[in-house]
Order: sequence, then structure tokens, then C-alpha cells
Amino acid sequence: MVKLVKAFLLFFTVLNVSITVHSQRYLSDLDSSLLYLKDTVRPLLKRFENLQFSGYIQPQFQLADTEGAKSYNGGDFSAFSKSRFMLRRARIKLDYLLRTEDNYPKALFTFQVDATERGVNVRDMFMRLYETKGHNFSLTAGLFARPFGYEVNLSSAYRETPERGRMSQILMPTERDLGAMITYEPLRRNANNHFIKLDAGLFNGQGLSGTTDFDSHKDIISRVTVKPIELNKMVFSGGLSCLYGGWRQGTKYVYKNGTAVSGDKIFVVDSSLSNIGKIAPRHYYGADMQIILKHAWGQTEWRFEYWTGQQPGSSTSTTNPGTIPTVSTYRRHFNGTFFYFLQNIINNQNQLLVKYDWYDPNTKVETDDIGKSGTNLTVADIKYSTWGIGYAHYFNDHVKIILYYEFVKNEATQLPGFTSDQKDNIFTCRLQFRF
Repeated sequence: MVKLVKAFLLFFTVLNVSITVHSQRYLSDLDSSLLYLKDTVRPLLKRFENLQFSGYIQPQFQLADTEGAKSYNGGDFSAFSKSRFMLRRARIKLDYLLRTEDNYPKALFTFQVDATERGVNVRDMFMRLYETKGHNFSLTAGLFARPFGYEVNLSSAYRETPERGRMSQILMPTERDLGAMITYEPLRRNANNHFIKLDAGLFNGQGLSGTTDFDSHKDIISRVTVKPIELNKMVFSGGLSCLYGGWRQGTKYVYKNGTAVSGDKIFVVDSSLSNIGKIAPRHYYGADMQIILKHAWGQTEWRFEYWTGQQPGSSTSTTNPGTIPTVSTYRRHFNGTFFYFLQNIINNQNQLLVKYDWYDPNTKVETDDIGKSGTNLTVADIKYSTWGIGYAHYFNDHVKIILYYEFVKNEATQLPGFTSDQKDNIFTCRLQFRF
């Protein structure tokens, strides 16, 4: 019984220490708080000092314009419902960190699980080995975040708006993938180029959309990040990202943008037998910038991110598949952007949220082309733009509430059901507890 009591005391002491620190802000970063423990509890926690628990829970209520609304804000509504309570995320994360004698990281193991009413899913499961001579390089292998873009890598526990943009969710579903990555990131505090981080990795490509890689082709993803640089009251950061990959074409039918004899924009088919087994190009290029102005109320922040490239898909979807495609391949050129304006009101506990994003899955066609008689363009070619406005109140470092209304607008095309803007605006009220 005495041993059992001691075990419980140790467990709850470890949990208490974990709660006093913050979870990581970016999915691909090391939480620096792992490197420090309170000296008063160190003797008691000697066996557990390498462990840290963190997590967050996000219960929310949503109200849509219509029953059965299609949405990238927590998923589609049920056919006969326009309101719902849901557990958007509920995650527990475990980190085990080994340190060098001078308190730099040597090896890290991370495991994160998400448990909601929709099921239990693993979100992170990776190891990271650090070069300990110059403390400049690391190798990451397993299931972890793709090193592409700013919004994709900003943790949902810290992101101000309820969800990532439509383009992020379509092109980078679940944000993670299986692979290996080399990182250059000087960790010494006196390093001259400590504000630079460079990631380069090789990934399966389908992420968590499927249970196994369905072809031998891999995605190369890289990102160079300029960490925050302070100039008086201004803080600047940014990055450039690149993804070079694709997947195997399952049929001989490959559709590309072209022009009909009538002059209309259409997809033109190439049905050469040699198309079977070729790689449909999946190429993304991204640039992002963040600017912060510090002032008496707290701060004002602007974020801008732009993506462009090529995305293969089917006739009706541009989403990355989880299993090998067995339908005709449609190659499209896309672009999109995310813009955030974040403004503290009176103090840093109150924040105004304004966000705008668009995703144009086919930049080679115009609105009037979609649905026009004699063309073969579909819902997968419609451009969407979204305005979001909201308010966040931070009760303390652990608890916040978000009130957010999202105005979703699609192009008015000639397709049945899409001749005008669909009624799919959504209000979200979310409460979050983080430790």
C-alpha cells in the first residue's frame, strides 16, 4: 500500500509539473520547456524528469445556415441538422526528451492521440535525433507534420480561428505524413544564424488519408523559415515552402486544361496507353510573412500566405486520395491565400479576429466556363472564398473562448445547384482548455 501511494504521488507530481508549462506552438518544433524542471521537485522526479504531458480539449457549438450544410469548419452537417454540439479536438501528448550534459536536446520521442466522439486517432508518433557536437542538425522519422507553410504548422491549440483554411484541409489533410526529415536549426544561444531554420524531408504523400503508401513515388517537401526578428516595436518572420511529388496514374485517361473548337475552356483528354503508371505531378510552392506591432493594448498582427502549383485529382474532387486512384486523372493548376488580422482590444485578454482565404482549384478557367453547355467542368473547378470575423477572450494561459462567424462564398456558375451562393455560413462558439 505504501508503494502504491508513492506511485500515485509521483504521477500527480509529474502531471502538476507538466501543467505549469506550455504545449508547443508549432507542430514541427521542440517545446523548449522540456529542457527545464523546477529544482525543488527534481530529486523526487529523477526517474521521470525526461517526461512531459500536455494536451487540450475543444468542445464547441455550431449553427449553420441550412440543414445538411457542407463545411470545412468541423466537417459536413447531418442531412437534417443545422446545429450541433461536438468535441472538435481532445488531445493528449507525451514527450520523452533526453538531454546532453550542457542541457541541449539529444533525442526526443513524441506520441499524440486525438479522442473524440468520432473515434480515436494517432496524430503524432515520431523520434528525433539531434547532432550534439555543434547542435545544428536533427533527424526526424515517423508520423509528424509536413514542413510546408505557416498555417499548416501552427498548432490548433494556438491558432486563433477555429479551423485552418479550405485549401490547407484539401491539399494538406491532417497536416501529418509518414516520412523522414533533416533539419538545420542552430540551437546554441550565441549562434550567428540562430534565426534560420531549414527542413527537408521525404514523405509517403497520402498522409493519414490512407493506412499505407499506395505507390513507390515519394513527396519531397522543404521549407526555409526566418524566425521572429525584432526591430523596435515590430517583429518580422516568414518562410518559403516547396512540395515536389505526385502519385501513380491508374488509367490511361489524363485530362488537362485546353480549349474547344468553339473557344470554350474545357478539359482535353490524352488516352495514350503510356499514361498508365506515370506520375501525376503534385507541385506546391508557398510563401508566408508575419508582422507583429507591439503596443500598450498588447499587439496587432498581420499574416499573409500564398500557395500556387499543380494538383491532380478526379473529375469531381481535388482532395489528395488515401488509396490508389482508379479513375481518370484530372490535372489542374491552383492558387490560394490566407490573410489574418489579429488585434488586441484594451489588453491581451481580448482579441479581434479577422480572416480571409480563398482556394481556386482551377486557375485556367473563368466562372462563366463552369457548367456551360458543351464543357466538362464540374464542382471541383469552383473557386471558394471565406471571410471570418470573431472574438477571443483569454481567461488565463489555459482557458479561452472563441466566438466566430464564417461567411463562405462560392462562384456563381452555370452548374445546377451552384448558380448562386450556397447557404453554408457557420457560427462557432468554442471553449478551449489547454495544459
